[in-house]
Amino acid sequence: MNCRHCGEPLKHTFLDLGFAPPSNAYLSEAELSAPEIYFPLKLKVCDNCWLVQTEDYAKAELYFSKDYAYFSSTSTSWLEHAARYCHSMTERLSLGRNSFVIEVASNDGYLLKNFLAAGIPCLGIEPTDNTAAVAERLGIPVMRRFFGEALGRQLAEDGRQADLITGNNVYAHVPDINDFTRGLKAALKPGGTITLEFPHLMRLIEHTQFDTVYHEHFSYLSLYTVSRIFSAAGLRVFNVEELPTHGGSLRIFGCHMENARANCESVTAVLRAEAAAGLQDLAVYECFQKRADEVKNGLLSFLIEQKRLGKKVAAYGAAAKGNTLLNYAGVKPDLLPFVCDAAVSKQHKYLPGSHIPVFAPQKLVEEQPDWVLILPWNIADEVVSHHRYIHAWGGVFVVAIPFIDFFK
Repeated sequence: MNCRHCGEPLKHTFLDLGFAPPSNAYLSEAELSAPEIYFPLKLKVCDNCWLVQTEDYAKAELYFSKDYAYFSSTSTSWLEHAARYCHSMTERLSLGRNSFVIEVASNDGYLLKNFLAAGIPCLGIEPTDNTAAVAERLGIPVMRRFFGEALGRQLAEDGRQADLITGNNVYAHVPDINDFTRGLKAALKPGGTITLEFPHLMRLIEHTQFDTVYHEHFSYLSLYTVSRIFSAAGLRVFNVEELPTHGGSLRIFGCHMENARANCESVTAVLRAEAAAGLQDLAVYECFQKRADEVKNGLLSFLIEQKRLGKKVAAYGAAAKGNTLLNYAGVKPDLLPFVCDAAVSKQHKYLPGSHIPVFAPQKLVEEQPDWVLILPWNIADEVVSHHRYIHAWGGVFVVAIPFIDFFK
């Protein structure tokens, strides 16, 4: 396999998680008796441009189907994050009724509804039918397409270039990152701004966040590599913000290469931090597998010990990252009988691979587990705040990443 950005042969493995089904391929009860599709889940690192990427095995259409189960609006903290972003960008870019905003991977309208409410014309681009339908019911216009250079050029030819193009947690999800980036350039007005948010590879390595690896995430990104990808497409990263979301993310600000805006000091600062962390040093990547295995073994030891003691354990949050962790650790219902989730789309389904059943949060009250394992650790504070009632029977929250830790 060659690097998806620079085309150099990929000779180095960063992480090998064996075989796993797509992390958002939740199963109905009827599907439990049918064969599941598994793919190798392995990451390679390019020693030329330092793009970390999954090996090629399946097309994006398999992962982002009409029954895609992730709805952004399920998380209240994410809704608040989106609302703050829209308010900030409206002020910073002086957006108004004569402006045009495009969100790529607009999901259920969680973000664009803020621009809609402010009277700012917008367009969502979203390939998954069930989430797009929710956004359309809010009055948000949606193109049900995968985004790339062809669509970007079509928008430009139709006179629909944007003042702001935004994409939250989509840049890592695209199989052809060069084509996607050229699409951003084509769809951007001459003085327009691009913002993309994505989990920061530096934080993934620092905090052993290997559970954020799944087939839908084709790329694992640093500012260094994104800057190279943007430059190759005729774009420039002129500013960057470090965010706490998803365990540590970057929000990059891009413009056309020839734009007069100067680069901010934040770009230099993050690039220096990445270099100091060894993100252009193979040794950092070659030792990561051992750290991931230690996390896996820690979780298994905890679950086996609780079963030996006769304690009840449940999980909260049927998140994709949880599926990566559980499948790599080989956890089944004998060690983790059920998981609860607020998303109705996931309830009464089964987790892919592990076949652990998913229930509404009320199940916690009925079963009163001694331990509740929070699988989406990135919103642990939100989960604890909403379900603090488990303390009434002595229940304790626990996370497994970057090690077993407890919330009183």
